[in-house]
Amino acid sequence: MGVPILGNMKFTVGWLYPDLMNIYGDRGNILTLLRRAEWHGYETTVVELGRGSTTQMDDVDVFFFGGGQDREQALIYDDLREFKQASLQRAVQNGAQILAVCGGYQLLGHYYQTADGERYDGIGLIDVRTEAGKRRFIGDVVVQAEIEGLSPSTLVGFENHSGRTFLGPKAKPLGRVLQGHGNNGADRREGCVQGGVIGTYMHGSLLPKNPHLADHLIAAALGMPWWIPSTIPRSTAECGGGNAAATVAVNLERSHAGSASIPVASAVTSKLAAVSSRNTWRCAR
Repeated sequence: MGVPILGNMKFTVGWLYPDLMNIYGDRGNILTLLRRAEWHGYETTVVELGRGSTTQMDDVDVFFFGGGQDREQALIYDDLREFKQASLQRAVQNGAQILAVCGGYQLLGHYYQTADGERYDGIGLIDVRTEAGKRRFIGDVVVQAEIEGLSPSTLVGFENHSGRTFLGPKAKPLGRVLQGHGNNGADRREGCVQGGVIGTYMHGSLLPKNPHLADHLIAAALGMPWWIPSTIPRSTAECGGGNAAATVAVNLERSHAGSASIPVASAVTSKLAAVSSRNTWRCAR
């Protein structure tokens, strides 16, 4: 990982099951990681890790594991445990990072239990469990992240899930829900952070809307100091777009200082985030 190539450093993204676990535009996460690593001066590569055995996982710096429908998750269930589990565990121990969204998030936990009571064991990489709920959580999400040093500290995205995920003592929440439902709609937590793994229900895509989180993943995987050179846009605003998370952060502060109620302010900032995400692709592609 991060091996010098002719004086340059190499950065590799591993995309788990791109043909099956890729809904709600999650490909944007791959594009954002690659582009921002290039701006850091790294030679970038993406490795598609489909079903079957592979020898390429030891070269990956950041893995992305997207979401999929129940049918697609069932198709990769056995393959994940047989061909990917040991390699993912070893990679994380060696410093690799994983971003897992929705279905990928669930499969990295202990188990997923269906509405009929059938249980599918996950690979136990993170201390979470998921149970099917009776209704779907759909809509915009605003989260106050709990990752030290992340700036801005807000994250925005879009959730669409019926699973209810609960964290065990070894997992910490990615953040506190300011708007939306999060992991289970009850404890106001969203996602989880454990070791080098970040799990979340936020689509959007997540990283184009929150480029500062992409930089965090790159820095953690490559052992870079937590800084961004002046030649690298800190946000999409610097290349003609708008930083969705930064916009939300500013408007939330204004809502607390002014007379507007928090629910009204959240609804407004959520719309701003949705609008700005359309421009984010200028910094992702």
